[in-house]
Amino acid sequence: MTRASLNETKQRRVYGVAELLSGLGALFEDRVGRVWVAGEISNLHRASSGHCYFTLKDPGGQIRAALFRGAARRVPFELEEGLEVLVYADVTIYQARGDLQLVIRQVEPRGQGALQLAFEQLRRRLQAEGLFEAERKREIPRFPRRVGVVTSPTSAAVRDVIEVAGRRSPATPLLIAATRVQGEGAAEEIVAALERIAAEPDVDVILLVRGGGSLEDLWAFNTEVVARAIERCPLPLVAGIGHETDLSIADLVADLRAPTPSAAAACVLPDRVALARQLERDHRRLVAATRGQLARLAGRLARERDALRMLAPRARLASQHQRLVAAQRALARAAAAGLERRRAALSRWSERLQALSPLAVLARGYAFVRRARDGAVVSRPDQVAPGERLQIHLADGEIEARVVSD
Repeated sequence: MTRASLNETKQRRVYGVAELLSGLGALFEDRVGRVWVAGEISNLHRASSGHCYFTLKDPGGQIRAALFRGAARRVPFELEEGLEVLVYADVTIYQARGDLQLVIRQVEPRGQGALQLAFEQLRRRLQAEGLFEAERKREIPRFPRRVGVVTSPTSAAVRDVIEVAGRRSPATPLLIAATRVQGEGAAEEIVAALERIAAEPDVDVILLVRGGGSLEDLWAFNTEVVARAIERCPLPLVAGIGHETDLSIADLVADLRAPTPSAAAACVLPDRVALARQLERDHRRLVAATRGQLARLAGRLARERDALRMLAPRARLASQHQRLVAAQRALARAAAAGLERRRAALSRWSERLQALSPLAVLARGYAFVRRARDGAVVSRPDQVAPGERLQIHLADGEIEARVVSD
């Protein structure tokens, strides 16, 4: 070996394969770091460990990508073959194969929001299972004994429901199952509240209500756990979530969707004013029908008498007279029976109206208060002043009182 070649050998820096790959990896991490990369998912594989592996490609090339379990749990939608995505990832070298690789930290769908994509994916899946079909929807009871309400106890939605109940049907009791309606863990709380309220006695229908908000605010009602809880709920359920333009998965699975919480309450609570009007209309129709029936019977009797008078022989006249008397008695009994049935029906409607009357509420120990000076109903302490006279209305009489202090 010449002296020149010996010096050249001494100056060489020889790397091992692993050392070279490690150095390249460090170089990428130092010079490239984390980057956003756009591409299409292909060759998707989900490992039993929870990790996801796929190839990210575009028309000009492709690169392997790994989405480890911790990061995968934070992705709100399902990865799919052919889905266009943006990924935020570390550019690294996978030393076992010497492959360039992206270790993904964050994934976003390209062209639409992650939550909107998750919503569409879940809606397609549940629709394919038949959860939105009209055939599985149950009828809402017309006169519920008790109404369960699943919502936040401090929300505007619960105040809307209570206001509608007081106006339409104050005699129908409400049972509130308190739950959070947004934020981490809200979906699980909603499921637990639905299960609690469904187990309560005398509850015939459930209201699931929440005020308006963004897609993120309403997300608890777009989760699969809430959809499944509504599906297996043993009682009819009316959903009133958000405003009229908002649509949630819970709305689609529910037996009835109302555009707002107030509308949901109106769907299940009978309107006492409308019932009173209906009762009055039915009473008028009943009276008119009874009078018409009596008039027809009277006309028939008159025709029978005329026919009898035309029969000259006394024997035939006597026989016809007997048959006429029998017919008259039968018709009278039929008319009386028909009138009694109509009176019974009228009595039942009167009992229903009485059950919806505010007087029925007073009979259970409640009272309402008016100001003596103008007769206005007092519902809040700030509506009266010290020394002011009040009239307290009970089920049987009134009590006069005076305000001592506010």
